[in-house]
Amino acid sequence: MEFEYWQLLLFPLFFGLGWAAARVDIRHLVKESRTLPRSYFQGLNFLLNEQPDRAIEAFVEAVKVDPQTIEIHFALGSLFRRRGETERAIRMHQNLVEREDLPQDLKLQALAELGQDYLKAGLLDGAESVFEKLRDSAMAEEAKRNLLEIYQLEKDWEKAIAIASELPDFASHKEIAEYYCELAAAEMIRSRPDLAEKFLQTALERNRKCVRASLLLGDLQFQQDQFAAAIASWQRIEQQAPPYLALVAKRLLDAFRKQDRREAGLQLLRGYLDHYPSLDLLDVVFELELESSGPEAAYRLVRDELKRNPTLLGFDKLLEARLLFASPEIRPDLDLAKGIVHGYTRRLARYRCDNCGFKARQFYWRCPACGGWETYSPKRTEEFDLTP
Repeated sequence: MEFEYWQLLLFPLFFGLGWAAARVDIRHLVKESRTLPRSYFQGLNFLLNEQPDRAIEAFVEAVKVDPQTIEIHFALGSLFRRRGETERAIRMHQNLVEREDLPQDLKLQALAELGQDYLKAGLLDGAESVFEKLRDSAMAEEAKRNLLEIYQLEKDWEKAIAIASELPDFASHKEIAEYYCELAAAEMIRSRPDLAEKFLQTALERNRKCVRASLLLGDLQFQQDQFAAAIASWQRIEQQAPPYLALVAKRLLDAFRKQDRREAGLQLLRGYLDHYPSLDLLDVVFELELESSGPEAAYRLVRDELKRNPTLLGFDKLLEARLLFASPEIRPDLDLAKGIVHGYTRRLARYRCDNCGFKARQFYWRCPACGGWETYSPKRTEEFDLTP
């Protein structure tokens, strides 16, 4: 295609049209901005400068000047909620929901904000009612995510399973398996083993690597004196996630004792300790070694493990082992050293959430801080920090 010189005349024409369009947009923007109260822009400025209290004052003034400004109502309601003034946030968003002149999309937005207000205030029934109304709307996915959070807070695991199945991209098989484990744990407390086992088998079907399901299944079998089956269930964890063997080491010890097979238990747990070093595993193997071979053999076990994995927690255990056969002359010094070391190790013997870093003395399947499932490492804080 050949270039024609007359086409050059089109460039000034297109430039002129663009300039005219921009002028129209600018005039429209200026006209719109003049209709907004000055306090609205002051509020925005305070927000940008991270001064939420002064922003609220400015937005309240803006609403008085122009009650029809919807954006200000939304901004003000959100600020009230962030500041913990949930009653004022609820009133603000409730007024928007009840306005008959509000377009449908803004009414849905106001309803979603109202649901968040109820959640923040801990009014779960109100929040559930709101998000149920949004379940078939354009905001369905957000509503379902919030309903899932509500059901978890209420520990309504059957509803959680149902809603999670509608959110395949949000709720994983791992989480759904955990919901079944929660149902199983509740049935175990109610002494209904058949139903508990059914839930645990379903959990393993949803997530074959669900360590908690294997752990609980072993607990259930142990309660029914099925010690061999319990051991097999707990041993399955080695194929699922070996570090979690530390959580069942004491259980395995008890099961082998029930069968009067301490030597077999010691051999198994020693193998686990060699392949998957853990302070919790060391504690259990130490106890078994102490029973079967005496304090000096138990001391050598801890000493060898400390050489392989040097930790303060391990050193604390070494001092404990040495005190078992210490002479009266050196016992006071060992007691003093152990007391000093133990004071430090108490802060290290904690579990930590991989997601938010929250530390706790006990192991959680769901973090009490961030709500993440299976986010706790089975290792203690000191071990976790030393992991290469």
